Amino acid sequence: MLVRQYRLRHAMKSHHFIFVNRFFYPDHSATSQILSDLAFHLARSTRVSVITSRGLYDDPKADLPPFDIKGDVAIHRVYRPRFGRGSLAGRATDYLAMYQCFAAAAWRLSKPGDFLIAKTDPPLLSVALAPVARVKRLALINWLQDLYPELALGLGMRALTPVAPLMIAARNASLKSARCNVVLGERMRDRLETAGISAGQIQIIPNWCDDELITPLPTNDNPLRSAWGLDDKFVMGYSGNLGRAHEYATLLDAAEFLRDERDIVFLFIGSGHSMQSLRSEVERRGLAENFQFRPYQAANNLAQSLSLPDVHWISLLPAMEGLIVPSKFYGVAAAGRPTIAVTDPAGEIAELVRRYQCGAVVTPGDGHALAQAIRDFRTDRARLEQMGRNARALLDRSFRKKIALNHWERLFQRACVPCSERLGAEPTN
Repeated sequence: MLVRQYRLRHAMKSHHFIFVNRFFYPDHSATSQILSDLAFHLARSTRVSVITSRGLYDDPKADLPPFDIKGDVAIHRVYRPRFGRGSLAGRATDYLAMYQCFAAAAWRLSKPGDFLIAKTDPPLLSVALAPVARVKRLALINWLQDLYPELALGLGMRALTPVAPLMIAARNASLKSARCNVVLGERMRDRLETAGISAGQIQIIPNWCDDELITPLPTNDNPLRSAWGLDDKFVMGYSGNLGRAHEYATLLDAAEFLRDERDIVFLFIGSGHSMQSLRSEVERRGLAENFQFRPYQAANNLAQSLSLPDVHWISLLPAMEGLIVPSKFYGVAAAGRPTIAVTDPAGEIAELVRRYQCGAVVTPGDGHALAQAIRDFRTDRARLEQMGRNARALLDRSFRKKIALNHWERLFQRACVPCSERLGAEPTN
């Protein structure tokens, strides 16, 4: 047993791990931060490279250096997005160019036996990298943050409908050729199994947040409360990207019911595709006095900004269940705040909220129930605080960054050791 554990611990040292994703440090987007955490962690004990673009998520004009070394990670930036996310044609052109550049870089930087870890930005990246992995005899691991093209189709991109079956077939073939496919939750795993991916090729490793930086901060000790004029308010908060997959009509309906209850404020921190349309609808309905909108906060200010709301709102269109997982739940839990999940009642986050009593679940479309849930939390401060403690306890028990990084490390260790040694048998000659 001791020999087996020693082999697992030291199996990774001689291997090269090459990650591929559109964004990486110093970019602050969610997928970049998660990847940066893992890459810097692994680089302490093994060789790590990252193939990425020269752009930044929130700065289309950025042009980062083509090569850099940070925290022992070799960063190869091979493409700068030029057309942005403003049109379908522009995105498609950028994606095709990135596929070509990323595949060429993976070919150039790898040798047989290396590990190639593909995230899902740009979409279907595994399809472009699977042939490289097969020809060069690399171990392909797909790190799935979403499932495409189902995600795009669910959001109404009907232009993809004629080619969607071919895209799905190519995607599934690349997943079946992989050493492992890492997914974020049970619903995503179920979708892959339904698509014919072997259960033995799938592992669940949830995303995470910086739970050492983000800790519960008592409401009365939060300087942002006074700075933003919220000292005497009950705050329903949202933090992060508000995208196409987030349903906010239910929230607006609830705000209509609560219009005259001036001590309740809806606070939105961040940006995203749907943030401006939400702001416009707030203005149209005459709800501006009930809402505050603030920009993204610096990373070192997240403990304050996430602890400011009394309760957080998390929303996901029911059709998106199993295609993405709202990872902002982990930051909310780290801050010790409960969640009101406006999602499919049988969904991933809704199940966590109910099972561990760390918030409430509201069916999308039921604005009256959401308004009542907000009133109930405002009235019962003891229940509110207990659910916040439950949320942090859940995070500490199951979703800490250290736990997720250890899961990744063990996955790589097992993948690096021959099967006979993983099973504890003596290696054969």
